[in-house]
Amino acid sequence: MKKLLALLVASLAAFTVSACSGADASSAEPAVVVEVKNMAYSPATVTIEKGQTVQWQFDDSGLPHDVVGDGALGETLRSELLTEGTYSYTFEEAGTFSYHCTPHPAMVGTVIVQ
Repeated sequence: MKKLLALLVASLAAFTVSACSGADASSAEPAVVVEVKNMAYSPATVTIEKGQTVQWQFDDSGLPHDVVGDGALGETLRSELLTEGTYSYTFEEAGTFSYHCTPHPAMVGTVIVQ
């Protein structure tokens, strides 16, 4: 049991480190920060300008969440499952973009890009 727990902890640590350095992660200063906690994205709807970055900050008491774009955006807006840390995405086109949490489909959010 101890070996299984140690393996799980090591896997989660490696998973979190790799998730924060993905190709979709941006080093740009975020225009807005969305908190991922209490089984929700807060604020659920944000408005930014084209070319700005949204950062999601994960901190929900160890519950894993992700950010996955709906429709065609799902190809590029896709974080790993995270229990803590951040994920950032820069929106290059104007429009209204919705996203969700894969393990918790009731968790939804919207980014309005002007």
